[in-house]
Amino acid sequence: MKKDFTPEDELLFLALGGSGEIGMNVNLYGCQGKWLMVDLGMSFGSNEYPGTELMFADPEFIEERAKDLLGVVLTHAHEDHIGAIPYFAADFGVPLYATPFTADLIMRKLEEAGIADAVELNIVDDDHGASELGPFEITYIPLAHSIAEGNALLIDTPYGRVFHTGDWKLDDDPIIGEPTTDEELTEIGDEGVLALVCDSTNVFNPNSSGSEGAVYRGLLEEVKKHGGKRVLVTTFASNVARLQTLGEVAKETGRELCVAGRSLDRIIEVAKANGYLQDFPKTVDFDTAMGMRRGEVLILATGGQGEPRAALSRIAEDNHPIALEEGDVVLFSSRQIPGNELAIGRVQNMLALRGIVMVTDRESEIHVSGHPGRPELEALYGWLRPDILVPVHGEIRHMKEQTRLGKANGIPINLFQKNGDIIRLAPGTPGKLDEVRTGRLVLDGDVLIPADGEAITMRRRLARDGMLVVVLGRDGSVVVEGIGIPLDEDYDAFIEEAEADVRKSLSRLKGASARDREAVYEAARLAARRAAQRWSGKKPQTRVILPSE
Repeated sequence: MKKDFTPEDELLFLALGGSGEIGMNVNLYGCQGKWLMVDLGMSFGSNEYPGTELMFADPEFIEERAKDLLGVVLTHAHEDHIGAIPYFAADFGVPLYATPFTADLIMRKLEEAGIADAVELNIVDDDHGASELGPFEITYIPLAHSIAEGNALLIDTPYGRVFHTGDWKLDDDPIIGEPTTDEELTEIGDEGVLALVCDSTNVFNPNSSGSEGAVYRGLLEEVKKHGGKRVLVTTFASNVARLQTLGEVAKETGRELCVAGRSLDRIIEVAKANGYLQDFPKTVDFDTAMGMRRGEVLILATGGQGEPRAALSRIAEDNHPIALEEGDVVLFSSRQIPGNELAIGRVQNMLALRGIVMVTDRESEIHVSGHPGRPELEALYGWLRPDILVPVHGEIRHMKEQTRLGKANGIPINLFQKNGDIIRLAPGTPGKLDEVRTGRLVLDGDVLIPADGEAITMRRRLARDGMLVVVLGRDGSVVVEGIGIPLDEDYDAFIEEAEADVRKSLSRLKGASARDREAVYEAARLAARRAAQRWSGKKPQTRVILPSE
């Protein structure tokens, strides 16, 4: 019998995504028969799932319990926290809660998907705004991050308070926004924190992440070094503080600003609509920028992660209205997201081949992380003094390491969990209760399908081994076609032999077997496949087309 898993007089935590990988953050809190969702994110596709663009945590668990879901509360506007909303929010049928900047970006996603009227979106004050949902009272706690309006959530329940960090860092000079002070965080700790559910992304960094103000100074110094050169800066489009910084750098260095990338245009528009980037310089179009002297323009472009269709990739290929020449400069004001190394290397190699100078955060202080290093984690532990630490937002190694760090810093209970683990936080001794099925969905064209389903599995096999098609005619003819078989100049000889093998195999079928379509299919399939293995060492996927009955 299928378990119900309805939360009773208790406080539960369950991650459907983001605990075991970086991205796809989907977290659930259960209490008194109801569930609360925190974030609904996605990840981008990978070579592991060929032909797909986006990847999601499978929400089956909560879809089956949608009548008990009270709402979805969003911590901030990064795609790994809000990107799945257009695909699932309407099906959930519950309200969304977000601060103004985040809500604006969500609304645009809903409008693009044509479901804005089907989803209730509530805007919460971005300075300690609060919402009450059943047994949960949620207060937004502003924290610094690499996007406007990054927030932790203080979740009050009948069984204690949870401090859910979202993505965060400490920053004495954040450029955008006013994070909660250490005195205010200490006050929250004085009032008691049952559990700290905390970002683990940067736990191996022995240093603090650094300040956005220091990046301003680093970028200003770096751009000044390259007088007379066309300078392009690539960064994460969502980093509004970095955009503010680059606007100031453009003004300080006497350069006009040119923006290349639709996502940058959208973020600038949303930021201005919500009170940010008010002093951002007026930008020039591509033609104007290319008509200016090289030292008079600063280009801001998307594509620092090697995305093939982004502006920087096209510029590197010399296939964009923005052109760079030998001696021009590209500043990578971003970090490499794990998994993107090959794509980034491809772009950098194309730039290097053309004699374009590149500067990364390894050579100059032109980027800081939006996630906490060990000193910042330890500081937060000291301010909040939680009874329980639950690491999230990381791979297994990150979360395991944070449990060790919490224990070393005196947190009494450090709970490692992964996607699918149902954790009871209170009452009684905290720990794992059970495990539920979790999985991944991928966007394949316009369709959401299981990441471990037959379509993706078959696609991997085709990529690895290629394919054979055997066509049998009514007149006894046999035609074999190979796709992706590594034979080149031997291909025609292979085809001739494979067709002969199929005819020979079919001739051995006698009596009822010769009239049995399944027997004919299998004899032809095996003969063609064995020929391919003999010639190439491959075992291609083989399909036989029989004559119609």
